[in-house]
Amino acid sequence: MSTERSRSATNGYVVVGIVTLMIALAIYTMVTLIRTHNPSLLIYFIPLLLLTVFVSLGFFIVNPNDARVLVLFGTYKGTVKQNGFFWANPLYLKERITLRARNLNGEKIKVNDKAGNPIEIAAVVVWKVEDTYRASFDVDDFGEYAVVQSEAAVRHMAGSYPYDNFDDADEELLTLRAGTDRVNEVLERELTERFSRAGIRVIEARISHLAYAPEIAEAMLRRQQASAVVAARTQIVNGAVSMVELALDKLNENQVVELDEERKAAMVSNLLVVLCSESSASPVVNAGTLYQ
Repeated sequence: MSTERSRSATNGYVVVGIVTLMIALAIYTMVTLIRTHNPSLLIYFIPLLLLTVFVSLGFFIVNPNDARVLVLFGTYKGTVKQNGFFWANPLYLKERITLRARNLNGEKIKVNDKAGNPIEIAAVVVWKVEDTYRASFDVDDFGEYAVVQSEAAVRHMAGSYPYDNFDDADEELLTLRAGTDRVNEVLERELTERFSRAGIRVIEARISHLAYAPEIAEAMLRRQQASAVVAARTQIVNGAVSMVELALDKLNENQVVELDEERKAAMVSNLLVVLCSESSASPVVNAGTLYQ
């Protein structure tokens, strides 16, 4: 596979001096022709004028972070990346390619995640041309190629991972919502592989939009809320049980009161109600005994 070949070009200012001398000589020949009325001087004037025009067509400028790809009759001759004013064979095609970083703000697309849920996702990609030969000759339009391949990479990545994880047993499972950094790394690697065919280097790739599709967004929101409530209740109950155990141990250790199994059960019930209730508990004074 052919790759980019950097080459230098002739300093344009040197050739400007040569062209200036050729123009001066052509003017001198023309003036002499007019004064002497000697038609034979046309033999020198016309070729000199045509040569001057031909040489003048070889000038070109390379701006910072730009490059010029030189092609002669279908043959790649190299790439000029040095900044400045240059001259090259006027028969060369001098295609300009920018080496500046570009932003690709992808459109929101609807895909199915690994669990089959429809989601909306979009990505922002920062890229630049690194190999001018591949960008010019291995793909038809490297700008359009970047757009199409970025969308394909986002679709493939979105279908490889679930949007979210609702199973506590698989907390280590990589998801699009929770594993943002790792997912971005996966996306960047895939884009690098795809873009390398066109000589493009991926500088950065990030997910810019991620959401459930509108038709299931409300249902998934209720599911997330239910999962959050269950998780909170589980934590509250675990904490309440620990506090009850601590209370019973302290009462027994300090011999404050001796409780039989029935009284322990009543105490545990009352403490759990107080600790797990969403509203403040209302105390009730029992004037009798526990058994009345």
